[in-house]
Amino acid sequence: MKEPNRWQFLKSVVLISGLLQTSALVANPNSEVYQFDIAAGSMTGALSEFSEVSKVDINYPANTVSEVKSRGLKGSYTTEQALQQLLKGSDLSYRITGDNIVTIERSQLAEGKDPTMMPPVQVIGQAVFDATNTGDADYGQPKIGTATKTDTPIFETPISVQVIPKAVLQDQKTTRLKDALENVSGVRAQTTLGLGNGFIVRGFRTGRVFRNGLSASGLSIGAATEFDTANLESVEVLKGPAAILFGRIDPGGLINLVTKKPRDESFYSLEQRFGSYEFYRTEWDATGAVAEDRSVSYRFTGSYQDNNSFRDFNLNDRMLIHPSLTWKPSDATSITVDVEGLYQEHRSDRGLFAIGDRPAPVPTSRSYIEPNDPLDKTSKVNLGFDLSHSFNDQWKLRNRFLATFNDSEDISIKPANAFTVASFLDPTTTNRIYQRNIFAQTVDAETYTSNLDLEGSFEFLGARHKTLSGLDFTRSTGTYWTRGNFIRPISGLGIDIYNPVYGIDPAYFESALATPFPAGINYSYFRDEWYGLYMQDQITLGDSVHILGGGRYDWAKTGRGRGASITSAEAVLPTTRDEGFSPRFGLLYQPWNWLGIYGNWTTSFGANNGVTDSGKSIDPEIGEQFEAGFKTEIFDRRLTATAAYYHLVKQNILTRDQNSADPNAVAPIGEARSQGIEIDISGRITSGLNIIGSYAYTDARITKDNRGLQGHDMNNVPEHSGSLWVKYDVNDNNVLNGWSFGLGLVAAGQRLGDDENTFVLPGYARLDAFTAYSYKLGNKRLIAQFNIRNLLDKAYYESTDPFQNAPPRVGIYPGAPLTAIGSIRLEF
Repeated sequence: MKEPNRWQFLKSVVLISGLLQTSALVANPNSEVYQFDIAAGSMTGALSEFSEVSKVDINYPANTVSEVKSRGLKGSYTTEQALQQLLKGSDLSYRITGDNIVTIERSQLAEGKDPTMMPPVQVIGQAVFDATNTGDADYGQPKIGTATKTDTPIFETPISVQVIPKAVLQDQKTTRLKDALENVSGVRAQTTLGLGNGFIVRGFRTGRVFRNGLSASGLSIGAATEFDTANLESVEVLKGPAAILFGRIDPGGLINLVTKKPRDESFYSLEQRFGSYEFYRTEWDATGAVAEDRSVSYRFTGSYQDNNSFRDFNLNDRMLIHPSLTWKPSDATSITVDVEGLYQEHRSDRGLFAIGDRPAPVPTSRSYIEPNDPLDKTSKVNLGFDLSHSFNDQWKLRNRFLATFNDSEDISIKPANAFTVASFLDPTTTNRIYQRNIFAQTVDAETYTSNLDLEGSFEFLGARHKTLSGLDFTRSTGTYWTRGNFIRPISGLGIDIYNPVYGIDPAYFESALATPFPAGINYSYFRDEWYGLYMQDQITLGDSVHILGGGRYDWAKTGRGRGASITSAEAVLPTTRDEGFSPRFGLLYQPWNWLGIYGNWTTSFGANNGVTDSGKSIDPEIGEQFEAGFKTEIFDRRLTATAAYYHLVKQNILTRDQNSADPNAVAPIGEARSQGIEIDISGRITSGLNIIGSYAYTDARITKDNRGLQGHDMNNVPEHSGSLWVKYDVNDNNVLNGWSFGLGLVAAGQRLGDDENTFVLPGYARLDAFTAYSYKLGNKRLIAQFNIRNLLDKAYYESTDPFQNAPPRVGIYPGAPLTAIGSIRLEF
């Protein structure tokens, strides 16, 4: 096992990061803070008022800001922060070069500098972070890099894209990715062993999660990779097939995590949380410039969490550390290097089970594992690199690299005969005795992925073009080792489901884990290699027509070998080679500047890393989607909404072969179709009112199948689902200023628990709430907050196992009852 060595490595990273933080504190700059009170209106007037207050002369071409609107500015800011807030949401940007020189320009100029640009002027002082500034606390989402790998605003992208900003993560006190994604339409969590990050997007499950545009999940074997939210800037969801830019991805959509990057202004925060089920969590964030010229900056984020669970005998002990360093040798070049380490100890949750067509009538807190079940372990290390270089205002090159190392080991008491879906209840005891056995699995996986993108902007025949061409490469290898006869019940391990008595002899573990199973093939070796070339062109005609077109060609090699050892498994590794082309086309028309009507057609190509029971490889998965909808930006572009209709088909879907005694055998369902309507809304309505909400109508069915499941609903997909979270900051009442209040609702209709449609998970509605008080201490800010999740203490079920570690009927995962979290956060 490699965990101890990597844990030592993570400790070393903490020490190095501490030294970086110390050096940055020494170099902490200071600057004067100004009080602004600029009303919303024209950008020309706003910049004029800014100049009067800050005593800085602002210069720009006469036609640059003549028709641009400003949202206004109120509060205490440094000069740079004030510029950021004034220009936020517009197509204007500023640059500070040399000895604190600032210029204002359009951020998407197709050509070089405007010859009418007046000479730049010097800005007096340096920018520092003012913790009393809450300007980045709204729920707006003007741009996203995932959809096009460019800085195109969401509003001009003919694709359905949603962003969960860090303000939402902070207000909801989200620590796990599955809870964050409840804010997005058509996205459902589907975990395994009570952890991991599997999701259903537009009806189709994906086990891959991307990190800063590169795959961070590796091979989907054993227990899935864990993620923590402490180092996240935002979570992006790209709906529909995304193969053109990202290669192997399920057609439902792509989930991308954007991590926090170093900033050249100083900011520090420390937060302590405490709550139900002995929950304790510490989060920290520190960033700033290391060098006086601000060419080198650092960031060190992380968290430590220790908690029990509402589920008996379950617990979690997790640490995340994430240091990063950015070097800007010039205005044109930026290099960022980061290391992310996560180590977790926990007990796997085997969930509950179905009796008849409903979940068993037992308390959702009840668990059928044991209090002396050995702790399970998972560790992850990400090594990231991001280089960008601008040759000029039109052309930019970017290279990214990510190495991911995932290790996990879990030993759990599980229902007997689980993989064959035979009865796990002893019929001789009136179906009261839950028959169990012991199973262990160990995973060691490595993934290396990289891409090289060239982005350019130019005008041709009166149209503005933004082109992207690139190549990427992914290579994953992994070993998988199983022990314990997971088919045969172990005598003496039976337990009464209605009156359980715990406490088994530890000798059961020793005996079970001494048995390699399946005998002779309990070691597996996986290899997955992927190469892709892609091109994309974004064409703008006038100011109202946006055309997106492109394509990608992939070459893939996948294989899995099995044997009595890792060496023998690798020696018999078969290789399946696939290749294919994936096009994408989209069009968005703006009849008015606040409304965009769009449509797109796209396909996806995926290689199946699996074989049938007979050893035959399976054809690649193919996805195709048609989508149409509209987008709108209202309230001075502070609020964004998207409504979409889509029709999505996926062929050659892998599923567990239930006719095989081999738990690793797979078979293709054949074809499935998902169609529906999705609505998402996010942003700021007034200076104090923020909202994020979603609704999805999803009709997901199996249309072709080799086992007679045509017409069945796809598992864990409700026909109707939605969410709403509203936050109000009091800033116009002398008595209540500083207070914030929030209320949230998450709802889902009933869902079929498996593809066979043998049982139903009932619908539910969960109510959440929070209140917070922010107190200013000079340029510091202290926030006390109290959150309640499941305010009405409703019993509900989130999902079933995707047949990764158990059949759905014996892997039903309930949601948590009323849970309270208190927190204190200091920002300075």
